[in-house]
Amino acid sequence: MSKDFHVHGPHEHELEHAAQHEPRGFAGQLAVITAILATVGAFFSYMGGATQANAGLLKNDAAIKKTEASNQWNYYQAKSSKQNLAELAQELSSGEEQKAKYRDKVARYEKEKADIKAAAEALERESSQFDAKSGEQLHQHHRWAQATTALQISIALAAIALLTRRRWMEWATLVAGGLGIVLGGLAALHV
Repeated sequence: MSKDFHVHGPHEHELEHAAQHEPRGFAGQLAVITAILATVGAFFSYMGGATQANAGLLKNDAAIKKTEASNQWNYYQAKSSKQNLAELAQELSSGEEQKAKYRDKVARYEKEKADIKAAAEALERESSQFDAKSGEQLHQHHRWAQATTALQISIALAAIALLTRRRWMEWATLVAGGLGIVLGGLAALHV
């Protein structure tokens, strides 16, 4: 006899009611949309963190190269001081042998300074390149962060749409999610 008689509990009644009256699986659609947005958002968030870390590392490399360049310029100054002293000694020397000795030193310092200057300028160029790469990574990080934020907003809109059962809120969810995906695409393309 128990096979012919079934009593519905309040929960089962609500499930049946929702299944019969839910417009085109509204809750199901929002659940799938939210899951997709959350997955894409997690990827965008990871990429944002990675580009931020890269920007910091590149900025650090730029600072190291700038310090190395500064050291080279200090070395250049030291050689300039020695060259000036050798030129002064050459002028003050009375013997031709002494003048020749200081003339050779002046020439040696001049050559050493040229090599040091070239090294310092190369290090400054490297520092500038690292700075530029850091700026690019930071810009890309901002794009990933914007994309992640738009996706988080769209997930919040999906929750509101589910609670209020407003179809227009579902469209707002899709628009915000689409904006986030476009921003993520721009970040991936380095725009």
